[in-house]
Amino acid sequence: MSEITMWEIEDEWFDKGYTAICGVDEAGRGPLAGPVCAAAVILPKHFHLPGLNDSKKLSDKKRRELFPLIQAQAVAYGIGLASHQEIDEINILQATFLAMKRALAQLEGKADLALIDGNRETDFGLPVRTVVRGDSLSANIAAASVLAKVTRDNIMLEMAEKYPGYGFEIHKGYGTSAHYDALRQLGPCEIHRMTFLKKFYGNQ
Repeated sequence: MSEITMWEIEDEWFDKGYTAICGVDEAGRGPLAGPVCAAAVILPKHFHLPGLNDSKKLSDKKRRELFPLIQAQAVAYGIGLASHQEIDEINILQATFLAMKRALAQLEGKADLALIDGNRETDFGLPVRTVVRGDSLSANIAAASVLAKVTRDNIMLEMAEKYPGYGFEIHKGYGTSAHYDALRQLGPCEIHRMTFLKKFYGNQ
């Protein structure tokens, strides 16, 4: 989908009188370790950034090229985290909402509508619309997906140095066979989500 058509969803809401539409997306709901990261982005209306798309469809190199461009040219953006402890305490869905709220708070009230990737929502303190596959359909959500993904990847690269042997630099905490092999050999480290490992360790 081209960047031009990725403004169709926003245009529907611009036509209804909204003027500052932000996109919100997360990265890291599925991994066995590390935080979940969310980003909220308000792009200039009809802003065109070549290559902008769902972060999962982009190479790491392309995401890292887009990351500073989005930060430099966005009207506003925010990035929020919820830790592995918070994920274990309140569950991954609520922790994802918490990260999103923290990202939105950094916009300091600049947004008048939030487009949230997916089909789940909570009270974010402003009008919200969910968009299934929004990271492929909305320029603002796509931009948020890039900021969230690159930020979380960078955190996991730091965690790879702090906790060597798990391969965080490769799989970023996701449940790959190499990650499970490391868990068998080393056991969990401080940043593992223990609620995600109950079944694994129950089968040992």
